[in-house]
Amino acid sequence: MNTIADSADIDDGAYIGRGSKVWHLAQIREAARLGDNCVIGRGAYIGPGVILGENCKVQNYALVYEPAVLEAGVFIGPAVVLTNDVFPRAVTPEGALKTEDDWDKVGVTIRRGAAIGARAVCVAPLTIGAWAMVAAGAVVTKDVPDFALVAGVPARRIGWVGKAGRPLQREDDRWICPATGDAYFESGGVLRPT
Repeated sequence: MNTIADSADIDDGAYIGRGSKVWHLAQIREAARLGDNCVIGRGAYIGPGVILGENCKVQNYALVYEPAVLEAGVFIGPAVVLTNDVFPRAVTPEGALKTEDDWDKVGVTIRRGAAIGARAVCVAPLTIGAWAMVAAGAVVTKDVPDFALVAGVPARRIGWVGKAGRPLQREDDRWICPATGDAYFESGGVLRPT
């Protein structure tokens, strides 16, 4: 059973998966698809055609613009912005107000289990890798590898994280998660479970 706040604005053409919760003042636009057990926080915006896998959390006042795709288990922190316009302008070079036909939307893809910290901005087009973590306030302008921990403006990799979200610790030729004991191997800037 879904929990939908009376003040939520959900288009009739949107699909809300079983067990999902949509809180006060959230807006979910036409053709958006939420998987089962998603949580959409107060004042969050989910654009037309945006796709969320199961068990995603989009926290208060986050803006997820189309054509974003979030795979299962993605966390979007408060006030995060996923952009969709490489060259934003309100008007054409001639000064006329731009319409939907005057620009090509590009999206942010976030792979399974990744987390985006509060007030981070992801500038499309880009992909955030599986289980990666973007620090609060970061501005991401290029693809992020699986399991990478990125921070800063512009964001850069400062470490690796495991599936538990904890920074990994280097032990000999492996990276170890202090929470789970899982081991990872790094080669050529790519981290893989052993």
